[in-house]
Amino acid sequence: MNSIDAVTLEVADTEAAARFRTDAFGLDGSRVRLRACDSPTTGFRGFTLSLVVAQPGNVDALFTAAVDAGATVLKPAAKSLWGYGGVVRAPDGTVWQIATSAKKDTVPVTRDVDEIVLLLGVEDVRASRRCYVEQGLTVGKSFGGKYVEFAAGPGTVKLALYKRRALAKVAGVPAGGTGSHRLVVCGGTRPFTDPDGFVWQPELRP
Repeated sequence: MNSIDAVTLEVADTEAAARFRTDAFGLDGSRVRLRACDSPTTGFRGFTLSLVVAQPGNVDALFTAAVDAGATVLKPAAKSLWGYGGVVRAPDGTVWQIATSAKKDTVPVTRDVDEIVLLLGVEDVRASRRCYVEQGLTVGKSFGGKYVEFAAGPGTVKLALYKRRALAKVAGVPAGGTGSHRLVVCGGTRPFTDPDGFVWQPELRP
């Protein structure tokens, strides 16, 4: 395994979640899939999906579309040291970050998504890193026990690891949570479960 093919969000209402996915972000089911699930879950589910875009105007366009489609604002879009971005929670409970490293707009605004990143909140970044390296992923960036980003090919989903509390802070939610992650990661050649209970499957059709 060298990348994530797709992520599958487990939701109570697949039709409503599909409408949100399309109306808010213009995404189809190729990289962000859906399946029905009623497994109990409370609080922070331990992950976020990040949409990386080219410029601040694109962040605003996607952020506004998400709110119009029913998302709850967790962090309004704003400037920061690293760029510009905001965080919303979809009606199905998934936390989405929308961000860019650019400081200003340089081309006409669009709702194009350049990259999708799955950020997992883990208890031990080094242990999770070892797990994923053993599964065949290649480390792209690493900052000790705080953050790891794995290399990803074109058209795939990038994986990154944060400390759980740090990721919850970025998302603007309390770190506590119980029950299902409501997430299945699609990639590799065999199923496995990582140290924090995130489930991986070789392929999972929508």
